[in-house]
Amino acid sequence: MLLQNKLPGAKRPGRPPGSGGADQTRERILEAAADVFADKGYYGAAVDDIVRASDTSKGSFYFHFPNKRGIFTALLDHLTGRLFARVEAAIETEPDPVRKLDSALGAALAAFAQRKRLARLLLVEAAGLGHAMDEHLMAVHERFIALIKRHLDQAVALGRIAPLDTQVAAAAWMGALNEIVIRWLHTGQPTQLQDATPTLRALLLRSVGIENLEDERES
Repeated sequence: MLLQNKLPGAKRPGRPPGSGGADQTRERILEAAADVFADKGYYGAAVDDIVRASDTSKGSFYFHFPNKRGIFTALLDHLTGRLFARVEAAIETEPDPVRKLDSALGAALAAFAQRKRLARLLLVEAAGLGHAMDEHLMAVHERFIALIKRHLDQAVALGRIAPLDTQVAAAAWMGALNEIVIRWLHTGQPTQLQDATPTLRALLLRSVGIENLEDERES
């Protein structure tokens, strides 16, 4: 029996058929969960809803995720990873660290604007799911704060901006972005989230001593 468990073709207990496609199945369940949570909210959604929407089985669901909270946490990581990749793609060809930050801000606002229901789910509903989720959300925030800080540090090193406490500045930038998005989710103002971009970017750039990035580009 021990030898059989070590054979190349042996399957883990509970592993669904077609284990070569396990990653694709997990991805399909996550995508379905995103739609279900966005439509019904965290408390209104059920595991059965996600199973039906993903056209899988409960066995497949519980192979990949322990419960509803578990898939919600995984979904948060999944969507955060996508947002992070989108931001990184928007800034990778820009050599100037200040313009990297400017591009990152625009990319983040555009991503939230395109998926408003998911933004509400992750930024509003997730905040009320207890201490463990609060800690998870803080870790997500810290990841983006670290990205902002890295480019602020580069800007200081290159003399693009005056020396400052980049940790505090990065946290302030993240807080401003978060507040603008949450206010939009609660009040619907501005009507189009990206309408806030010019004012927000001007305030944030001015906070590190950049008065007009467009004038710099022309000069």
